[in-house]
Amino acid sequence: MRLRLFLFLVVLVVTMVLGIVVILLLTGTFTAGLTESEKLVKQELIHSSRNVSQQYGQLSVQAVQFAQDLSSSMEKRLEEKGLKTTDLQSHPEILEDLLASEYERALFALQRSKSSGVFVILNATVNQRLENAENSKSGLFVKNMEPNILSSSSPTIVLLRGFPGIARNNSIPLHAQWSMEFDISNASYYKLPIEQASLQTLPLSRLYYWSPATILPGTSEKATLVSVPLIDSKGHIFGVSGFEVSAMLFKLAQMPDNSAYSRIFAMFAPISGDVINTSGAMVSGGFTARNSFSNDQLLHIQSDPKSFSSYSDESGGSFIGFHQPVELYPRDSAFFGEKWVVAVMVPEEDVKGSLANFNLRFAFMLTLLVLLGILASFYLSRSYTHPITEGLNMIKSNNLSEAAKTKIVEIDELIGYLLLKNEESGKTGEEEQHSEILNEFIKNIRTLSLAERSVFNLYAQQYAAKEIAGILCLSINTIKTHTRRIYSKLNVSSREELLLYIEMLKEAGKDFPSKDDILPK
Repeated sequence: MRLRLFLFLVVLVVTMVLGIVVILLLTGTFTAGLTESEKLVKQELIHSSRNVSQQYGQLSVQAVQFAQDLSSSMEKRLEEKGLKTTDLQSHPEILEDLLASEYERALFALQRSKSSGVFVILNATVNQRLENAENSKSGLFVKNMEPNILSSSSPTIVLLRGFPGIARNNSIPLHAQWSMEFDISNASYYKLPIEQASLQTLPLSRLYYWSPATILPGTSEKATLVSVPLIDSKGHIFGVSGFEVSAMLFKLAQMPDNSAYSRIFAMFAPISGDVINTSGAMVSGGFTARNSFSNDQLLHIQSDPKSFSSYSDESGGSFIGFHQPVELYPRDSAFFGEKWVVAVMVPEEDVKGSLANFNLRFAFMLTLLVLLGILASFYLSRSYTHPITEGLNMIKSNNLSEAAKTKIVEIDELIGYLLLKNEESGKTGEEEQHSEILNEFIKNIRTLSLAERSVFNLYAQQYAAKEIAGILCLSINTIKTHTRRIYSKLNVSSREELLLYIEMLKEAGKDFPSKDDILPK
């Protein structure tokens, strides 16, 4: 019974656990980890997209304003010298003074924009006879080396490009990778804005250009640059100006929350169709995600409207996450066709590992629940059947009258019933034995002779021996002789015992045999 009860309880526990599992499957709890991951990455995407749009949008507006002010100021200073913007190339001697006069404006624009650098590139060079002079342009590039403390009253300002006299006169150091002029051989941030400005007449707000992440020649850090053509009042293009967002500044400004995934990262990159160009991407994250794109590979997108999108490269790297387009340009801009996206990604193995850990913990909890249920079943079956077993053992024993209460109503009632039956059975046995003795006594009465029966009848009427002798007109000795024979035949030893049997016959309602009912000798 105990084993069957234990097995029943175990089956009940397993059935309940399986029911819980089915309910969790139907309600999607087993995929809750994936759903939560999707929500987290989507929230990070929304946050990063909003921040990137705000940061790059503000810099675009400020770059246009800076170019307008700079163009007007330079044109005015040249006019004071009797020159025009078209004379810059033929008068290299004025380049240093012209750029030095705009240092304060550039520094103020840098601090106001909270970018990592401000630059001015003029369509002129100091020495046209130098090798590769056509790709060498004079200008000014002032960098803030600590963009994370742009609000500081004394930021670390250095000169990356420009005349060394400008640095000396303004008490700022030269950058370790300083060069006097810009190398524009592969400078889309210089060539494209000038090219578009020369092809079509558009306001500066439609001519600014954001370059993909690039490394300036002679430097080591990637950066995106917003550049705006410098155009004088006559429509002559004489250079570009703008701001820089370094990889460090982007990382500090766009760092995603890595509390759930330590290797989550945000990416701001050019996109063409379903391919992200990682060579022009800015990356921010808790690990060097760019190591995965060491060969500047392309990321191919496989979108899934119901879940994560997948991003894979030619080397087999795989990421999952979400991406969202960012409009860097107005619709009538010369560069509206340049598409950018913000993406938030996690290495695929990290998400799979997280889901595996989640399901493993869940399976462990279910297993623990089953084991606890089995232990509880064992304890309950033992506790429940113990008093029943004890009660049955009491029933099997001969000491029902000494049996203790089992606190199980049915068992206690059964013991009481059996005890009562035993008592009734004992009484019945005694009555049967008593009846057998009386029947034997009656049978013995039939063995008495007529003379002995006469004496017996008088004894039954409570007469003494002397009285009987007088009634029967016999001597006392004769009565004594008859009495001894009566005692012998009836198996009694005294008159008192004889009278007891007679009394018992009366109580039992049994009649004496008649005188005619005498056994033959």
